[in-house]
This record gives sequence, structure tokens and C-alpha cells, in this order.
Amino acid sequence: MRALLVDRSAPGGLRLGTAPDPEPAPHQALVRVVATSLNHGEVRHGIEDAADGAVLGWDAAGVVEQAAADGTGPAVGTPVVTLGADGAWAELRAVDTALMGTAPAGADLGAISTVPVAGASALRALHRIGPILGRRLLITGATGGVGRYAVQLGRLGGAHVIASTGDPAAHGEGLRALGADEVVPGPQAVTEPVDGVLDMVGGEQLVTAFGKLTERGTLVPVGQSTGGGERFPLGAFWDEPGRHDRTIATFFLLTATGLGPDLTWLAHRVAAGDLDPQISWRGGWDQAAEAVDALLGRRLHGKAVLDLTAA
Repeated sequence: MRALLVDRSAPGGLRLGTAPDPEPAPHQALVRVVATSLNHGEVRHGIEDAADGAVLGWDAAGVVEQAAADGTGPAVGTPVVTLGADGAWAELRAVDTALMGTAPAGADLGAISTVPVAGASALRALHRIGPILGRRLLITGATGGVGRYAVQLGRLGGAHVIASTGDPAAHGEGLRALGADEVVPGPQAVTEPVDGVLDMVGGEQLVTAFGKLTERGTLVPVGQSTGGGERFPLGAFWDEPGRHDRTIATFFLLTATGLGPDLTWLAHRVAAGDLDPQISWRGGWDQAAEAVDALLGRRLHGKAVLDLTAA
């Protein structure tokens, strides 16, 4: 099968080549991939850490070519959205049926391929916060793929959404169009307490955002774009009037239970136009180096999609 192989001598660290077809386990379906979306983490760290010849990739959408032998998952011919630790950057992917959702017939599978990491991370983080109807929600790093999904999902859930970005002048209008009620240059600019925080940045911004939580508020760390750790000041976790019972809640997407229904729901919302995948770059797999360079250079705000059929 054709695949994007790790090759650090090639532009972007990837080259088009061939790899053996995967052999699915009984609980896995074999999917013919139509499109994949790239994530900064897998491009920045995955290519750097993988052996030459490896087939990476977390997100892919395609069509079931061989159903799971144990009878779980969708039938042959079903359009699906898939998540995994690797294997998305190839024509064929063996996928755990628990990490697979269905997509509507005729849907743009390039748009659907943006759902697994970005959409599901945002949705799972909101699950950790709990009901958000009428509550104040802060989203840091709101211009990234997860952040843009989180803004839209926060709006759909009835929250007052505060989107944080380093450049409100450049991105404020777009974030408001997605559903943000306020756009701020950082959590330090938030003037009233918030009930929940989805943090995509880490470092000092996470520490500052935690300090904005109200009583029984929850912060969910989703991303770490700063590359540095967090240092909380003395007393940050002491209870104060109005600040009691605050929580930092974590999750690991690949082991989250019930992920299939989440992926299905998100895929259908994207196909219906209720959620905008915010694709800012799209091209064939032979243009992967261009997409990788744009991601590493932080020139993309949104998602990058590679179409296998365009290669």
C-alpha cells in the first residue's frame, strides 16, 4: 500500500512510499483511508521520535474495507472516522472498533478527518467540566484546531464563551463568528471568575487561568504549546472564600470509554454544517512537506487536511 513514511532526510521528514498492508486483529476493522488531518503534536514530536520507515498519523477518515472479525463495528462500505496511535498516513488502516465512528453517506471525508483529535478532545474536555448551559467558559489557545472546535461546542452547549488568543486583532472576528462572546489576549485579561477552563497552552497561561476559576470550577489541560512546565505560586491551591473545591481534571483520549459515539456525533454535526472544521490548508499527500512546514512554523490557525485521492 502507499503510505507517508518517516524519512528525516526528506522535506518535512516524510516521503511517499510503500509499506506492508496492516493485518487487523479480531477487534479491528480494515479501513481504506480517503483523508487524514495533521496535528501539531504528531508532526512536531512524532516524526522526530519515530524510526525511519514508520507510518504515523492519529486522524483518518475513509470507508470500511473489511469488517472486524469479532462482529463489532460497522459493516463493509460504511464511511467512518477513525482514531489511533499511528497508521493514519496510509491507504489502509487497521482500527480498533472502539476508536471508530460512522459518518453520513456522501459526507466530505476530508472535513470529517479533522474530528478525532481536535473535535473529540474538545468534547471530552467539556464532558469533564460538566453541564455548561449558562456558565462562563474560558478557552485558551482558541485559534488552534482543538480550540476552534471547543468554541463552537461551548456555544452549542449554551455557555458564555471567552476565547483567549495572542492576537485578538487578527483572530477576534473569526472567533466571534464561531460563537465566542468575548475575545481576550490571555487569561490575565479575564475580569470575572469562570466556571470552566479548557487550556491548550500550558505553562504560565494554565497557572493564570486556574486562578480565574470560581468555586467548584474545573480546568482541563488539553494541550501544551509552550514546551515548558507549570509553576504554581505558594497558596494557589488553598481554599479561599468563593474559590472552594476547584479541580484540575485530566483525560487520555485513546483510552477514553464510549469514544465511538462521540466520534459519530461529531462527524454528523460536521456533515450537517453545525460544526465548522476550520480547514486552513488542504492538499494531496504529495504536498505533506508543505503542510508540515506550515504547522511547525505556526502559520496555520485551524486544521491541515491531506487527501489521499489528490496525491
